[in-house]
Amino acid sequence: MSTEPPRNDRFLRALRREPVDRTPVWLMRQAGRYLPEYRATRAQAGSFLNLAKNPELACEVTLQPLRRFPLDAAILFSDILTVPDAMGLGLYFVDGEGPKFERPISSAADIDRLAVPDMEGELRYVMDAVRTIRRELDGSVPLIGFSGSPWTLACYMVEGGGSSNYAKVKSLAMNDPAAMHRLLEVTTDAVIAYLSAQRAAGAQALQVFDTWGGVLSPAMYREFSLRYLQRIAAELPRGDGADNTPLILFGKGNAGYLEDLAVCGAEAVGVDWTVELGEAARRTRGNVAIQGNLDPVALYAQPDAIRHAVGHALDSYAIGNGGSREGHVFNLGHGLSPDMQPEHVAVLVNAVHELSAQRQI
Repeated sequence: MSTEPPRNDRFLRALRREPVDRTPVWLMRQAGRYLPEYRATRAQAGSFLNLAKNPELACEVTLQPLRRFPLDAAILFSDILTVPDAMGLGLYFVDGEGPKFERPISSAADIDRLAVPDMEGELRYVMDAVRTIRRELDGSVPLIGFSGSPWTLACYMVEGGGSSNYAKVKSLAMNDPAAMHRLLEVTTDAVIAYLSAQRAAGAQALQVFDTWGGVLSPAMYREFSLRYLQRIAAELPRGDGADNTPLILFGKGNAGYLEDLAVCGAEAVGVDWTVELGEAARRTRGNVAIQGNLDPVALYAQPDAIRHAVGHALDSYAIGNGGSREGHVFNLGHGLSPDMQPEHVAVLVNAVHELSAQRQI
């Protein structure tokens, strides 16, 4: 596999806070149900899990949005819950209800039985997908690999699926913090091994989704989420210089912790729409690149309104970054939804490139 930089490397350059000709853009859930071609491939696979576990089909849906839009990166099509599934919890999906586990964590004994899965065994299908996608991209744009954060994975592992109040996992953390930390330690070990294996298979950037860190109080966030994000950033092998594989830490509701996240060793921090990009740039003081942060709901608006919102986000970042657009990767503050119009996604992507190339602060 070629180690040469991709022909379009502005995404990687932005993560290194180097000059770019325009702000790079990719979108969380850019491969998904809002695309008719995705729905056709999903029907061919028969189920979401069949799709995710078939490297050729996972490659196909990874590439579909790049055929429509001039995106600056591809992201592996997979699911954050592949790791706990490989740890023996039995992942399945219920239409209209999302992911669930057949054997959720319900005791300290369950935690003690957990072990880091074999990345080229139980999770080989993920690594095969990474290798297949890198081959098919043929050096066009970088490929992003990803994992859920230890806290977010633990939420699903203990709750057994989604939750409205996270009572089970928070109660475990409060009533038996030692057991909670054992769960987070083994999960962190697995995340580091998982991301390392994706890098070895060809991923050129890595993102950790701390989707549910924002449900914690500040004290609990620092103990049960931030601590493990810091460990990932410190221990995940990523190389140096031009060979560096940058790490992005994304979190919903993480605006209160930007100063902490900026110095934990990751190359970038992803933020949701509840913080102005200019504020994020000022508070992180140039220690990291910033990724984000358009409210996904903006894609339900008319094209002129989408362009206006894109321009506001671009200008906010540049003003907060001393007049420079360097170090910004444009993204949504969360993922695309199934009922969004592809034509509106095209407006967004084109607006990012056009406005960031034309505007001066």
